[in-house]
Formats: sequence, structure tokens, C-alpha cells
Amino acid sequence: MAAIMPSTAYTPHPTEVMKAAQWMGTRKIEVGLVPKPKVTDPSDAIVQITHCTISGSDIHLYEGELKDAMEKGDILGQEALGIVEEVGPDVKTLKPGDRVIILPVISCGTCSYCQRQEYSLCDNTNPSPDTESTYGHRLGGKLGYSRLCGGYPGDQAEYCRVPHADLSCVRAPDDVDAQKLLGLTNVVTTAWHALELAEVQDGDVVGVWGCGPIGLATQRLAKLRGAKKVYAMDKDAARLQIAEDFGMIPVNVDGHPDVAEYILSLQNHGLDQSIEASGYRTSQEPEYSAMRAIGLERDNSDTLSAMIKATRKGGNVALVGDFFFTAHDFPIGPLMQKALTVRGGQTWPQKYYPFLMDLVVEGKLDTSWMFTYVDEFENIAEMYQKFSKHEVPGRLKVCLVTAFGRSQQMQSYSDLPVIRGLGDYEE
Repeated sequence: MAAIMPSTAYTPHPTEVMKAAQWMGTRKIEVGLVPKPKVTDPSDAIVQITHCTISGSDIHLYEGELKDAMEKGDILGQEALGIVEEVGPDVKTLKPGDRVIILPVISCGTCSYCQRQEYSLCDNTNPSPDTESTYGHRLGGKLGYSRLCGGYPGDQAEYCRVPHADLSCVRAPDDVDAQKLLGLTNVVTTAWHALELAEVQDGDVVGVWGCGPIGLATQRLAKLRGAKKVYAMDKDAARLQIAEDFGMIPVNVDGHPDVAEYILSLQNHGLDQSIEASGYRTSQEPEYSAMRAIGLERDNSDTLSAMIKATRKGGNVALVGDFFFTAHDFPIGPLMQKALTVRGGQTWPQKYYPFLMDLVVEGKLDTSWMFTYVDEFENIAEMYQKFSKHEVPGRLKVCLVTAFGRSQQMQSYSDLPVIRGLGDYEE
């Protein structure tokens, strides 16, 4: 099957434009006017966005981690909710007017990887030759996530063209609050994927590095799967407090130079599973900064080294926090000698539906806790700056509402602590 080339190339009528969050360089996001997308492949859907948010993965792009794979004007975003406006002739499960969650991973559904439900490894949805030359194999495409992942325009916009819409969109109930759905686009699917990779079971002792939205979601879902204890590692005191409030055992990594030794002092046999969900390079060692400055280091293995040391013999290690490059001082000896299993990768979100949606509808899962602030979509550039510095009010995620979303009045925001610029919704 031929790769589907991402495209919004056409000459727009003056009224056929939309607002979109565009990458303009390192730490530079602008809301610009760009052509409204059209159906360019029979499997496409055009979705009018009501709500979107900024993910930790987006911060990699914001901070310039993949600047060589970006072009000025690229439209960002991989977590959104909206209403289907138009579908191509090959779309079978959606129709105009359907409310949908847009999944970030684009999958053809027919290649051997998709047939095994390993959707992020799809053979056919990433036209970039760079992934194959870098990793030895072509990986699946992703919305709004650099030319390395196919160059698809993202959904931090008023409209989004969603390729392979039957697989990339999940129909959502009209009567469920937006925040309970928006967290299902990427955060909860990634968290569940991490637990699947780590094979977390009833009675396990789990360690999760990272107390951002994905880390916290992983911790909470670990408890849902029956974990006996969950250790939560981070250096952000406010996020650690959130983890403690959720019933986790907080560990401030800044207060423990050897965090693995500290965990082993509390848990003699070690962790059954360790999960990396910090999403960013966290080394404070001066030699690491020096090596990065001269291009000798891109990623680092500090967190992974601590995880390997803290995990029991024969245990599992899972990585979902976006490593892209190579790292020096990888602890291959301890990994081999302790007979550990290490797995990683982008989430396979399509695999986890309708299971996760059913949990929400049945009231067993509520993702609205992660959205601690609501704002207008037009303020997204400011929110990028705040999110990258952990300065979003409430310290977690912002729910951004488009003008169309506001006009739909699909949600009441009365329970959220801070609301700005939402007109009739304002407290």
C-alpha cells in the first residue's frame, strides 16, 4: 500500500481560512491564519475542533529538540476533540455531525503491524525517509509532530484533516463532558500502554518516573490494575503533592542524589516494574550539558540507569517518555545481568478502544482531573510558554476551547479552579 502523503496544498478562497498554532522556531508559537484543510484522500475526515490541549511531546518541538525536522509554519497538536464536518467516500464509521476524539497515531489498518494492533509501527502512513535512515525501519505517522513523523498538520487549529479517519477517530457520546474525553486522546492511552508494556498486575510494586499528566495517569491506572504500592518520582514539589493526594508514595529526586538506593532502602527486593514517563531529559550533570553543547550527546541515560538499579531481578522496565537519539553510559551490564525486560514505544491508542471509552461512560474513569486550567484557543502561544515551565495554574494541563467549541456550549466549566476569557463561562 502506498504511503499517504500529508497535504493541505490548495489555493484558498478568502473565507476558506482558519486559525492554527504554528511552529515558528525554538520557543516561538504563533496563531496564524492558514488555509482550511480539504479532503485529499478518500479515507479522510475534516473535523471542526472544539477542544484541544498541549502535550508534553509538543514541548519537545517547542524547545527545539526536533528543530531539524521542523519547518516554519508547521501546524502543531495531537490531542483534540471535535465535530466531523465532512468525510471522504471511503470512510465507513463516521458521518458529519459525529462528535469524535482524534487519536495522534495515524494507522493504515492493513499492514502486518496494524493487523497485530501495533499501530504506531505502521508501515504505510509515514512518508518521511528520515525515520528509516535513523532507526533502520519506517515508523507510523503522527499528527502535528514534525517531518520525522510524516509532516501531518496537527489539531491545534480550528479544523483538522484526519487521515484514515475510521481508525484515527473515535466516536464519543454527546453527553460526556469534554475534559473526560480530551484526556483519552493521548494521555490515558499512553499511560495504559506503559502499564501494558510493563505488564503491571495485581499486587505489584511499581515505580513511575514523572508526575506530569501522563505520569500521574500511569500511577492512577496502576492502582486501578491492582498495584499494591506505587512510587512517584519527580522534582516538582507541587506535582509530587498531587501524586501523594492520589495515594502514591512521593519521592523527590532532587532530595536523593541516588534515587535508586533510596527506593531500595524502602523496598528491599526492588520494584516489580519501573516506568519512565518523565518525557524529557533530566540530567543535571555538568558533563552532560557540556556534551550536548558540542553535539556529542542528544539523550541521556540517567533516569534509565536509576530505573534499572531500582528494579528487582527479572523485573520489567517500560519507556514511553520520547527518547529520540542516542545516549552514552547506557547501563547494559546491569540490564543483562539482572535479566530485565525493557520495552518502549509510542502508544497504540486504537488498540485500547472501546475499553477506555467504556470505563468513562460507566463512571469508572474520569480524566478531567488533569485539566487544571481552561482558556481560549487563541491564547495557546502563552500557554505553551507556561506549560514548558510548569506554570499552568494547577501545574498540569490546559483545556483550550475554540470559538466553535464555545459556541457549542458543550461543557460547563464551573468545577474548574481558574477560568479566563470564556465570556459567559467566566466566574
